[in-house]
Amino acid sequence: MHILLIHQAFAALDEPGGTRHHELARLLVSRGHRVTVIASPVSYLTGGQTRASETGDHGGVMILRAATYQALHTSFVHRVFAFFSFMVSSFMVGMGVKEVDVVWGTSPPIFQGVTAWLLARLKGVKFLFEVRDLWPDFAIAVGVLKNPVLIGMSYWLEKFLYARADRMMVNSPAYVNHVLGRGAKAADLVPNGADPQMFNPSDTGDVFRRAHHLQDKFVVMYAGAHGLSNDLGIVLDAARLLSFDEKIHFVLVGDGKEKANLQAQAEEMGLVNVLFLPPVPKAEMGPVLAGADACLAILKPIDEYKTTYPNKVFDYMAAGRPVVLAIDGVIRKVVEDAECGIYARPGSSHALADAVSDLAAKRSVAMRMGLNGSRYLKEHFSRAAIAEKLLAVIDAL
Repeated sequence: MHILLIHQAFAALDEPGGTRHHELARLLVSRGHRVTVIASPVSYLTGGQTRASETGDHGGVMILRAATYQALHTSFVHRVFAFFSFMVSSFMVGMGVKEVDVVWGTSPPIFQGVTAWLLARLKGVKFLFEVRDLWPDFAIAVGVLKNPVLIGMSYWLEKFLYARADRMMVNSPAYVNHVLGRGAKAADLVPNGADPQMFNPSDTGDVFRRAHHLQDKFVVMYAGAHGLSNDLGIVLDAARLLSFDEKIHFVLVGDGKEKANLQAQAEEMGLVNVLFLPPVPKAEMGPVLAGADACLAILKPIDEYKTTYPNKVFDYMAAGRPVVLAIDGVIRKVVEDAECGIYARPGSSHALADAVSDLAAKRSVAMRMGLNGSRYLKEHFSRAAIAEKLLAVIDAL
Protein backbone atom coordinates (compact mmCIF):
# COMPACT_ATOMS: atom_id res chain seq x y z
CA MET A 1 0.00 0.00 0.00
CA HIS A 2 1.28 3.49 -0.85
CA ILE A 3 0.58 6.07 1.88
CA LEU A 4 0.99 9.79 1.21
CA LEU A 5 1.46 11.92 4.34
CA ILE A 6 0.98 15.70 4.21
CA HIS A 7 2.82 17.17 7.19
CA GLN A 8 4.29 20.68 7.35
CA ALA A 9 5.90 20.12 10.77
CA PHE A 10 7.42 16.74 9.85
CA ALA A 11 10.87 16.17 11.36
CA ALA A 12 13.18 13.37 10.29
CA LEU A 13 15.30 11.58 12.88
CA ASP A 14 18.31 13.72 11.95
CA GLU A 15 16.37 16.94 12.62
CA PRO A 16 15.24 18.60 15.87
CA GLY A 17 11.53 18.38 16.61
CA GLY A 18 8.88 15.72 17.05
CA THR A 19 9.75 12.61 15.03
CA ARG A 20 6.61 10.53 15.73
CA HIS A 21 5.70 10.38 12.06
CA HIS A 22 9.15 9.47 10.78
CA GLU A 23 9.39 6.67 13.33
CA LEU A 24 5.92 5.37 12.42
CA ALA A 25 6.63 5.73 8.69
CA ARG A 26 9.82 3.67 8.99
CA LEU A 27 7.91 0.95 10.82
CA LEU A 28 5.25 0.96 8.08
CA VAL A 29 7.99 0.59 5.46
CA SER A 30 9.43 -2.34 7.41
CA ARG A 31 6.03 -4.03 7.03
CA GLY A 32 6.09 -3.70 3.26
CA HIS A 33 4.21 -0.43 2.75
CA ARG A 34 5.46 2.55 0.74
CA VAL A 35 5.39 5.93 2.48
CA THR A 36 5.85 9.31 0.84
CA VAL A 37 5.91 12.45 2.99
CA ILE A 38 5.38 15.99 1.75
CA ALA A 39 7.02 18.29 4.28
CA SER A 40 8.25 21.85 4.64
CA PRO A 41 11.94 22.76 4.23
CA VAL A 42 11.41 25.21 7.13
CA SER A 43 11.79 23.72 10.62
CA TYR A 44 8.60 24.07 12.65
CA LEU A 45 10.69 24.20 15.82
CA THR A 46 13.40 26.70 14.88
CA GLY A 47 11.80 28.61 11.99
CA GLY A 48 15.02 28.14 10.00
CA GLN A 49 16.02 25.81 7.20
CA THR A 50 15.81 22.15 8.19
CA ARG A 51 18.92 20.02 8.35
CA ALA A 52 17.44 17.67 5.77
CA SER A 53 15.75 20.16 3.46
CA GLU A 54 16.57 18.20 0.33
CA THR A 55 14.12 15.80 -1.24
CA GLY A 56 15.21 12.18 -0.88
CA ASP A 57 15.03 8.81 0.81
CA HIS A 58 15.30 8.77 4.60
CA GLY A 59 15.41 5.24 5.97
CA GLY A 60 13.10 3.94 3.24
CA VAL A 61 10.71 6.89 3.56
CA MET A 62 10.57 9.24 0.57
CA ILE A 63 10.46 12.85 1.77
CA LEU A 64 9.45 15.58 -0.67
CA ARG A 65 9.92 19.22 0.35
CA ALA A 66 7.29 21.77 -0.71
CA ALA A 67 8.30 25.44 -0.91
CA THR A 68 7.09 27.35 2.17
CA TYR A 69 7.08 31.00 3.24
CA GLN A 70 9.92 31.16 5.76
CA ALA A 71 8.94 33.79 8.35
CA LEU A 72 7.20 31.20 10.52
CA HIS A 73 8.05 32.70 13.92
CA THR A 74 7.89 36.40 13.00
CA SER A 75 4.24 37.07 13.88
CA PHE A 76 0.77 35.52 13.77
CA VAL A 77 0.12 36.99 10.31
CA HIS A 78 3.40 35.64 8.93
CA ARG A 79 2.65 32.28 10.51
CA VAL A 80 -0.69 32.14 8.67
CA PHE A 81 1.12 33.00 5.41
CA ALA A 82 3.48 30.10 6.07
CA PHE A 83 0.54 27.75 6.63
CA PHE A 84 -1.27 28.82 3.48
CA SER A 85 1.87 28.74 1.34
CA PHE A 86 2.49 25.12 2.37
CA MET A 87 -1.17 24.25 1.81
CA VAL A 88 -0.87 25.35 -1.82
CA SER A 89 2.65 24.09 -2.57
CA SER A 90 2.07 20.69 -0.95
CA PHE A 91 -1.04 20.26 -3.10
CA MET A 92 0.99 20.91 -6.25
CA VAL A 93 3.70 18.47 -5.17
CA GLY A 94 1.07 15.91 -4.11
CA MET A 95 -0.58 15.94 -7.53
CA GLY A 96 2.66 14.57 -8.93
CA VAL A 97 2.77 11.58 -6.55
CA LYS A 98 1.43 8.53 -8.38
CA GLU A 99 -0.30 5.28 -7.37
CA VAL A 100 -1.41 6.46 -3.93
CA ASP A 101 -3.81 4.31 -1.86
CA VAL A 102 -4.28 6.51 1.25
CA VAL A 103 -3.72 10.21 1.87
CA TRP A 104 -2.89 10.91 5.50
CA GLY A 105 -3.47 14.43 6.78
CA THR A 106 -2.50 15.64 10.23
CA SER A 107 -3.36 18.70 12.33
CA PRO A 108 -2.10 21.16 13.42
CA PRO A 109 -1.77 23.20 11.31
CA ILE A 110 -5.27 22.30 10.18
CA PHE A 111 -4.92 23.96 6.77
CA GLN A 112 -2.80 21.09 5.45
CA GLY A 113 -5.83 18.91 6.15
CA VAL A 114 -7.54 20.68 3.26
CA THR A 115 -4.67 19.64 0.98
CA ALA A 116 -4.90 16.03 2.15
CA TRP A 117 -8.68 15.92 1.71
CA LEU A 118 -8.56 17.46 -1.77
CA LEU A 119 -5.74 15.18 -2.94
CA ALA A 120 -7.60 12.12 -1.66
CA ARG A 121 -10.75 13.09 -3.50
CA LEU A 122 -9.00 13.95 -6.76
CA LYS A 123 -7.03 10.69 -6.65
CA GLY A 124 -10.12 8.71 -5.67
CA VAL A 125 -8.51 7.22 -2.54
CA LYS A 126 -9.19 7.17 1.21
CA PHE A 127 -8.61 10.20 3.45
CA LEU A 128 -7.13 9.50 6.91
CA PHE A 129 -7.18 12.56 9.17
CA GLU A 130 -5.16 12.71 12.39
CA VAL A 131 -5.65 15.18 15.25
CA ARG A 132 -2.51 15.82 17.33
CA ASP A 133 -3.73 19.01 19.05
CA LEU A 134 -7.21 20.44 19.44
CA TRP A 135 -6.99 23.30 16.98
CA PRO A 136 -8.46 25.94 17.07
CA ASP A 137 -9.36 25.42 20.76
CA PHE A 138 -5.73 25.55 21.92
CA ALA A 139 -4.96 28.66 19.86
CA ILE A 140 -8.01 30.43 21.30
CA ALA A 141 -7.21 29.40 24.89
CA VAL A 142 -3.63 30.67 24.66
CA GLY A 143 -4.78 33.93 23.09
CA VAL A 144 -3.09 33.49 19.73
CA LEU A 145 -6.39 33.38 17.82
CA LYS A 146 -8.69 36.26 18.81
CA ASN A 147 -10.53 37.50 15.74
CA PRO A 148 -14.16 36.27 15.94
CA VAL A 149 -14.43 35.92 12.16
CA LEU A 150 -11.29 33.77 12.01
CA ILE A 151 -12.49 31.74 14.98
CA GLY A 152 -15.80 31.06 13.27
CA MET A 153 -14.08 30.06 10.04
CA SER A 154 -11.69 27.81 11.96
CA TYR A 155 -14.51 25.95 13.68
CA TRP A 156 -16.26 25.52 10.33
CA LEU A 157 -13.09 24.10 8.76
CA GLU A 158 -12.56 21.73 11.69
CA LYS A 159 -16.07 20.30 11.35
CA PHE A 160 -15.76 20.15 7.55
CA LEU A 161 -12.65 17.99 7.67
CA TYR A 162 -13.82 15.75 10.52
CA ALA A 163 -17.06 14.97 8.70
CA ARG A 164 -15.30 14.15 5.43
CA ALA A 165 -12.53 11.93 6.75
CA ASP A 166 -12.88 8.27 5.86
CA ARG A 167 -11.12 7.54 9.13
CA MET A 168 -10.18 9.75 12.10
CA MET A 169 -7.17 9.17 14.30
CA VAL A 170 -6.15 10.91 17.56
CA ASN A 171 -3.02 10.69 19.74
CA SER A 172 -4.70 11.25 23.13
CA PRO A 173 -7.69 9.43 24.64
CA ALA A 174 -9.17 12.79 25.70
CA TYR A 175 -9.47 13.85 22.06
CA VAL A 176 -11.92 11.10 21.13
CA ASN A 177 -15.07 12.73 22.47
CA HIS A 178 -13.98 16.10 21.08
CA VAL A 179 -13.72 14.93 17.48
CA LEU A 180 -16.92 12.89 17.76
CA GLY A 181 -18.71 15.99 19.02
CA ARG A 182 -17.41 18.02 16.05
CA GLY A 183 -18.69 15.72 13.33
CA ALA A 184 -16.35 12.72 13.12
CA LYS A 185 -18.04 9.37 12.45
CA ALA A 186 -15.53 7.50 14.64
CA ALA A 187 -12.06 7.99 16.10
CA ASP A 188 -9.17 5.56 16.53
CA LEU A 189 -6.63 6.13 19.30
CA VAL A 190 -3.03 5.81 18.15
CA PRO A 191 -1.28 7.45 21.11
CA ASN A 192 2.05 9.17 21.40
CA GLY A 193 4.90 7.05 22.67
CA ALA A 194 8.61 6.46 22.22
CA ASP A 195 11.10 3.97 20.82
CA PRO A 196 12.90 2.38 23.82
CA GLN A 197 15.80 1.38 21.57
CA MET A 198 16.72 5.05 21.08
CA PHE A 199 17.52 5.46 24.78
CA ASN A 200 19.70 3.78 27.39
CA PRO A 201 18.36 4.21 30.96
CA SER A 202 21.63 2.90 32.41
CA ASP A 203 23.69 5.64 30.72
CA THR A 204 24.94 7.99 33.46
CA GLY A 205 25.30 10.88 31.02
CA ASP A 206 28.89 11.59 32.01
CA VAL A 207 29.85 12.80 28.53
CA PHE A 208 27.07 15.39 28.43
CA ARG A 209 27.61 16.48 32.03
CA ARG A 210 31.36 16.95 31.58
CA ALA A 211 30.85 18.88 28.35
CA HIS A 212 28.65 21.40 30.19
CA HIS A 213 30.39 21.37 33.61
CA LEU A 214 27.45 19.75 35.37
CA GLN A 215 29.22 16.81 37.02
CA ASP A 216 28.23 17.67 40.59
CA LYS A 217 24.76 19.12 39.81
CA PHE A 218 21.22 17.81 40.13
CA VAL A 219 20.19 18.49 36.52
CA VAL A 220 16.56 19.23 35.71
CA MET A 221 16.18 19.17 31.94
CA TYR A 222 13.47 20.52 29.68
CA ALA A 223 13.73 19.36 26.05
CA GLY A 224 11.37 20.78 23.46
CA ALA A 225 9.72 23.86 22.04
CA HIS A 226 10.21 27.26 23.66
CA GLY A 227 6.84 28.77 22.78
CA LEU A 228 3.94 30.61 24.38
CA SER A 229 2.24 27.38 25.42
CA ASN A 230 5.25 25.99 27.24
CA ASP A 231 5.17 28.48 30.13
CA LEU A 232 8.94 28.44 30.58
CA GLY A 233 8.85 31.74 32.45
CA ILE A 234 7.61 29.65 35.39
CA VAL A 235 10.78 27.55 35.11
CA LEU A 236 12.95 30.66 35.32
CA ASP A 237 11.09 31.83 38.39
CA ALA A 238 11.45 28.39 39.99
CA ALA A 239 15.18 28.57 39.26
CA ARG A 240 15.28 31.93 41.05
CA LEU A 241 13.54 30.42 44.06
CA LEU A 242 16.10 27.59 44.13
CA SER A 243 19.16 29.74 43.50
CA PHE A 244 20.23 29.24 47.14
CA ASP A 245 20.96 25.57 46.33
CA GLU A 246 24.11 25.46 44.20
CA LYS A 247 23.54 21.79 43.38
CA ILE A 248 20.29 22.28 41.40
CA HIS A 249 20.68 23.35 37.80
CA PHE A 250 18.08 23.77 35.03
CA VAL A 251 18.97 22.93 31.42
CA LEU A 252 16.61 24.04 28.63
CA VAL A 253 17.26 22.27 25.33
CA GLY A 254 15.42 23.40 22.21
CA ASP A 255 14.23 26.43 20.32
CA GLY A 256 11.12 28.43 19.54
CA LYS A 257 9.58 31.86 19.26
CA GLU A 258 10.07 32.71 22.97
CA LYS A 259 13.65 31.49 23.40
CA ALA A 260 15.34 34.87 22.88
CA ASN A 261 12.92 36.49 25.34
CA LEU A 262 13.57 33.77 27.91
CA GLN A 263 17.34 34.14 27.57
CA ALA A 264 17.06 37.90 28.06
CA GLN A 265 14.81 37.38 31.08
CA ALA A 266 17.22 34.88 32.65
CA GLU A 267 20.10 37.32 32.17
CA GLU A 268 18.09 40.15 33.68
CA MET A 269 17.24 37.96 36.68
CA GLY A 270 20.91 37.09 37.12
CA LEU A 271 20.26 33.36 36.99
CA VAL A 272 23.46 31.32 37.04
CA ASN A 273 21.62 28.02 37.54
CA VAL A 274 19.97 27.99 34.10
CA LEU A 275 21.65 26.79 30.90
CA PHE A 276 20.12 27.23 27.43
CA LEU A 277 21.23 24.77 24.75
CA PRO A 278 20.32 24.53 21.05
CA PRO A 279 17.88 21.92 19.74
CA VAL A 280 19.18 18.41 19.16
CA PRO A 281 18.06 15.90 16.50
CA LYS A 282 16.04 13.01 17.89
CA ALA A 283 18.74 10.53 16.87
CA GLU A 284 21.12 12.34 19.27
CA MET A 285 18.71 12.85 22.19
CA GLY A 286 19.61 9.67 24.07
CA PRO A 287 22.97 10.89 25.44
CA VAL A 288 21.46 14.33 26.16
CA LEU A 289 18.58 13.03 28.29
CA ALA A 290 21.03 10.67 29.98
CA GLY A 291 22.71 13.78 31.40
CA ALA A 292 19.57 14.68 33.38
CA ASP A 293 18.65 13.64 36.90
CA ALA A 294 15.03 14.61 36.23
CA CYS A 295 13.14 15.82 33.16
CA LEU A 296 10.49 18.52 33.02
CA ALA A 297 7.21 18.69 31.10
CA ILE A 298 5.25 21.92 31.46
CA LEU A 299 2.33 23.72 29.79
CA LYS A 300 0.24 26.74 30.62
CA PRO A 301 -2.48 26.07 33.26
CA ILE A 302 -5.49 25.99 30.93
CA ASP A 303 -8.17 23.31 30.87
CA GLU A 304 -7.58 22.45 27.21
CA TYR A 305 -4.08 21.19 27.99
CA LYS A 306 -5.49 18.62 30.37
CA THR A 307 -6.35 16.60 27.26
CA THR A 308 -2.80 16.30 25.89
CA TYR A 309 -0.35 13.40 25.68
CA PRO A 310 2.92 15.37 25.26
CA ASN A 311 5.43 13.30 23.33
CA LYS A 312 8.35 14.52 25.45
CA VAL A 313 6.95 12.76 28.53
CA PHE A 314 7.23 9.40 26.76
CA ASP A 315 10.79 10.18 25.66
CA TYR A 316 11.67 11.00 29.28
CA MET A 317 10.17 7.70 30.40
CA ALA A 318 12.04 5.76 27.70
CA ALA A 319 15.28 7.42 28.85
CA GLY A 320 14.65 6.19 32.39
CA ARG A 321 14.48 9.63 33.94
CA PRO A 322 11.87 10.74 36.52
CA VAL A 323 9.33 13.22 35.22
CA VAL A 324 8.60 16.54 36.89
CA LEU A 325 5.12 17.10 35.49
CA ALA A 326 3.56 20.57 35.53
CA ILE A 327 0.60 19.44 33.41
CA ASP A 328 -2.70 18.13 34.77
CA GLY A 329 -5.13 15.75 33.10
CA VAL A 330 -4.66 12.53 31.14
CA ILE A 331 -0.85 12.64 31.07
CA ARG A 332 -0.83 13.01 34.85
CA LYS A 333 -2.69 9.71 35.07
CA VAL A 334 -0.02 8.03 32.93
CA VAL A 335 2.79 9.32 35.15
CA GLU A 336 0.94 8.35 38.33
CA ASP A 337 0.01 4.89 37.02
CA ALA A 338 3.64 4.32 36.06
CA GLU A 339 4.90 5.78 39.39
CA CYS A 340 7.56 7.53 37.35
CA GLY A 341 7.45 11.14 38.46
CA ILE A 342 6.17 13.94 40.62
CA TYR A 343 3.33 16.36 39.92
CA ALA A 344 3.64 20.13 40.33
CA ARG A 345 0.60 22.37 40.02
CA PRO A 346 0.73 24.10 36.61
CA GLY A 347 1.31 27.84 36.65
CA SER A 348 2.99 27.84 40.06
CA SER A 349 6.74 28.47 40.26
CA HIS A 350 6.60 27.66 44.00
CA ALA A 351 5.00 24.26 43.35
CA LEU A 352 7.61 23.52 40.67
CA ALA A 353 10.47 24.58 42.94
CA ASP A 354 9.12 22.38 45.75
CA ALA A 355 8.82 19.36 43.44
CA VAL A 356 12.37 19.77 42.14
CA SER A 357 13.76 20.30 45.64
CA ASP A 358 11.95 17.17 46.86
CA LEU A 359 13.44 15.01 44.08
CA ALA A 360 16.91 16.48 44.56
CA ALA A 361 16.77 15.51 48.24
CA LYS A 362 15.68 11.94 47.41
CA ARG A 363 17.94 10.82 44.59
CA SER A 364 17.39 7.12 45.19
CA VAL A 365 13.63 7.67 44.89
CA ALA A 366 14.18 9.68 41.71
CA MET A 367 16.25 6.86 40.19
CA ARG A 368 13.58 4.31 41.06
CA MET A 369 10.91 6.48 39.43
CA GLY A 370 13.01 6.69 36.28
CA LEU A 371 13.33 2.91 36.02
CA ASN A 372 9.58 2.55 36.66
CA GLY A 373 8.93 4.84 33.72
CA SER A 374 11.21 2.87 31.42
CA ARG A 375 9.47 -0.39 32.23
CA TYR A 376 5.98 1.12 31.88
CA LEU A 377 6.85 2.70 28.54
CA LYS A 378 8.02 -0.62 27.11
CA GLU A 379 4.81 -2.31 28.25
CA HIS A 380 2.28 0.32 27.18
CA PHE A 381 3.70 3.02 24.88
CA SER A 382 6.52 1.57 22.80
CA ARG A 383 6.59 2.90 19.23
CA ALA A 384 6.44 -0.62 17.77
CA ALA A 385 3.20 -1.42 19.63
CA ILE A 386 1.73 1.92 18.56
CA ALA A 387 2.65 1.17 14.95
CA GLU A 388 0.52 -1.98 15.20
CA LYS A 389 -2.45 0.22 16.06
CA LEU A 390 -1.69 2.42 13.05
CA LEU A 391 -1.44 -0.61 10.80
CA ALA A 392 -4.88 -1.73 11.99
CA VAL A 393 -6.31 1.69 11.08
CA ILE A 394 -4.73 1.63 7.62
CA ASP A 395 -5.77 -1.97 6.99
CA ALA A 396 -9.35 -1.01 7.89
CA LEU A 397 -9.21 1.67 5.19
